[in-house]
Amino acid sequence: MPTACKWLSIPTQNLSITPSLGRKVTGTIFGNRHGHVNFAVQDDPVSEPVLLLELPMSTAMLVKEMSSGLVRIALECDKVRAPDQVQTGRQGKLFNEPTWTMYCNGRKCGYAVSRSCTYSDRYVLGTVKSVSAGAGVIPVIEDGRKSDGVEGELMYMRAKFERVVGSRDSEAYYMMNPEGNGVPELSIFLLRI
Repeated sequence: MPTACKWLSIPTQNLSITPSLGRKVTGTIFGNRHGHVNFAVQDDPVSEPVLLLELPMSTAMLVKEMSSGLVRIALECDKVRAPDQVQTGRQGKLFNEPTWTMYCNGRKCGYAVSRSCTYSDRYVLGTVKSVSAGAGVIPVIEDGRKSDGVEGELMYMRAKFERVVGSRDSEAYYMMNPEGNGVPELSIFLLRI
């Protein structure tokens, strides 16, 4: 190869076409004031959620935890294999796990449940699709009408999350602070143990 053309030969054995670290996703935390918190992860603000979890704590409790400073949520599930997984030796995707044991700042809170997106969830995510980062209150739709009561208000928080994949059995989501001080106020860890 002539010397002038050596810059064209690029080693490709260590390059990854689809990097799994440092990927930015949209995360939305929402729920009725005294109802359970939901956590939705989307590739972009208008896409269908790739993960939707109902967490076993009330929205008011999460707001209280967040007002005290950093919040770390650990969601753990067991490595129980289905018969077809035993034969292949492979686990399914981490997002497909149905139930999780939840810990908030080291305290066990109960069991989170993975679920599919409902009409109400789509309404909330559609309402906040133009919000890149922020928090607020949305009136709840009941039978096609907006509710005026305080109990009918739904609280939400939406932000960019940095997704870090540790392995096939662990992922972390760090809420990116728009002020840029580098300290995530909320971290969510998914662990299959």
